[in-house]
Order: sequence, then C-alpha cells, then structure tokens
Amino acid sequence: MENAKTYKYNWGIDATLDVMGGKWKPLIIYELNDQTLRFSQLLARVQPRITQRMLTKELRQLEQNGLVTRKVYTQVPPKVEYSLTEIGKSLMPILDQLCDWGYQHMDDRIKYKCECPENEKVN
Repeated sequence: MENAKTYKYNWGIDATLDVMGGKWKPLIIYELNDQTLRFSQLLARVQPRITQRMLTKELRQLEQNGLVTRKVYTQVPPKVEYSLTEIGKSLMPILDQLCDWGYQHMDDRIKYKCECPENEKVN
C-alpha cells in the first residue's frame, strides 16, 4: 500500500476506505476472489455497471495500493491478467459480511446470493 495517501489517518476505517473504498473497488475485489482474470473477463463480469475506462482507472488504483497484481504477457495480442495480492485477499471476510448484510436486508432486490462458503448462488 505504498501509494496510499501519506497523511496520518484518524481511524482505521478511514485508512481502509481510502485504499479499497468507492463505488466500484469492492465489486472488483469481490470478482477477483480466488481467481485470476484477464481484463476482458473482468470487464464482462462487471458490465454494464462499470465502463472499460472506469475499470482501468480502478484497477490502476487497486494496483498502486497493493491490493491487486497485474501481470503482462509479452505476446500478440497482448495479454494482461489481474489477481488479488495477499493484502487484497485479507479484505474478503469484510466484503463477505457486506454481501451478507445486503442479502439479509435487500433480499427482494438481489439476484444472486453471496459467494460466501455457507451460501450458494440462486437465480
């Protein structure tokens, strides 16, 4: 998390939200849970909610903050893969809890259950 803001935070939640907060970063982190995805695969999972431009911007910030790794393969056409770092993976229990809360309190608006171990996807 080398590039996180350099000022001293007043609370731990402030630091956490600075690094992984925002509208799209938690969703991107959640999609990368336990898997490596190419940019096109990740884009297909988050569209139409996130544009290609916004996904690129958010991935760069996540990489700068040490939550995501980006691996570039030197081939034609270019291949780029993204995966969570150990620090990024450490956020999954928190995101699982947020997902569970959403399911419990917004049940009629949610298409899929969380991918937490105790839950299975439903249509």
